[in-house]
Amino acid sequence: QVQFVESGGGLVQPGGSLRLSCSASRRILGFYTVGWYRQAPGKQRDMVATITFGYDTSTNYADSVKGRFTISTDNTQNTVYLQMDSLKPEDTAVYYCNRPEWATNGNGWGQGTQVTVSS
Repeated sequence: QVQFVESGGGLVQPGGSLRLSCSASRRILGFYTVGWYRQAPGKQRDMVATITFGYDTSTNYADSVKGRFTISTDNTQNTVYLQMDSLKPEDTAVYYCNRPEWATNGNGWGQGTQVTVSS
């Protein structure tokens, strides 16, 4: 079973940048999708970005992060990244990575990594 471990969170001031990493325990061949999600205290968990692997890759983003966040992968290190630029206080949340197929039925969630955007 593939498991994901998130890292790279921390405290950053508004307008700053942060890069999150999602490391997979095992590489999956063929087409599959990995997503970044976030959950603020007292709120539900929402998707912020996805990347789909195949012969090439495709990405999509939530409207709230378009133009500011970039999802990418390092195939050699088997890691999915989330580059976050122009961070806003409303980006503060615990960030998770997961397979959408697992997320829809409540499975696959790890510990996440805390991102705090504050002056």
